[in-house]
Amino acid sequence: MNNEKEPLLQVDNLEVVYSTQKRIVHAVNGISFSLNKGETLGLVGETGAGKTTTAYAIMRVLPDRTAKILNGTINFDGQNLLEAPEAVMRHGIRGDKISMIFQDPMSALNPIMKVGDQIAESLKFHNKNNLAAQEIDERVDKTLELVGIQKERKYDYPHQLSGGMKQRVVIAIALACEPDLIIADEPTTALDVTIQAQVLAMINELMETMGTAMILITHDLGIVAQMCDNVAIMYAGEIIEMGSVEDIYSGIMQHPYTAGLFGSLPDLEKKMTRLFPIDGLMPDPVDLPMGCKFNPRCPKCMDICRAATPGFKSNGTHKVACHLYHNRNREESNG
Repeated sequence: MNNEKEPLLQVDNLEVVYSTQKRIVHAVNGISFSLNKGETLGLVGETGAGKTTTAYAIMRVLPDRTAKILNGTINFDGQNLLEAPEAVMRHGIRGDKISMIFQDPMSALNPIMKVGDQIAESLKFHNKNNLAAQEIDERVDKTLELVGIQKERKYDYPHQLSGGMKQRVVIAIALACEPDLIIADEPTTALDVTIQAQVLAMINELMETMGTAMILITHDLGIVAQMCDNVAIMYAGEIIEMGSVEDIYSGIMQHPYTAGLFGSLPDLEKKMTRLFPIDGLMPDPVDLPMGCKFNPRCPKCMDICRAATPGFKSNGTHKVACHLYHNRNREESNG
């Protein structure tokens, strides 16, 4: 674990909504977390939990007409990104100090530009070292070889590459300016298992070499165990559990939702006839339930869960937002 006194990224009480004339979608509801230099934070949760919206808020690429940040601060390297002018975000932060690896490489790449030109475009836009054209071309070659692609492929168009190679190009674009922070939005979802393992190993190696921090958005708890230092479990726009990987996987506290995620995974050491998914569906973000947002699906739901939102119960670096542990403490003190 990195012991930097000043975190690279500090998100406090972030709240994001999407609004139309008829509906207000509460996408992110007051989340807080921090990330130190060189560390990896895993954001885990079902589809609709608010993970990608959180990433877009950090990058300041939320849709202007429908999305609104109602509250919170996002401090990156001592600067509140929510107060930074768009010109500063475009030229000095986005793509330069913070890069994003998008989920679908085909939609992230320009189909009518050669992949080498797309990597060079980032270098030219953020040309902080005043590189000449030949030096930029050499950097493109070096970046492609860094992600395991022959430099001769820089003349290819995206449709000429396999899915795994397209994803590597997207990673190359993200790494081109040697950012301090990479946000990886499910970077291996579209890949088969073999290519997935290669891409993850490559990202891990590159991060260690460059000292880059990462926010990894994923559904896959196996990838989290392999890649992350810390984990935040998201549900209905809230962080309901967070801590180190050891805390989440073997801590003495566990949120019922986290337990459900682990329970829905197959156990290779046991003979199983079926998996055990979490009952029910993610709540409608337009009409979130009172109290704990997980209460309609929770097998351990109590009356207080339907009435009051739980605060965090801490055990060292491990924090769980669940009335179950607050009630246990009261019972133990009364006993």
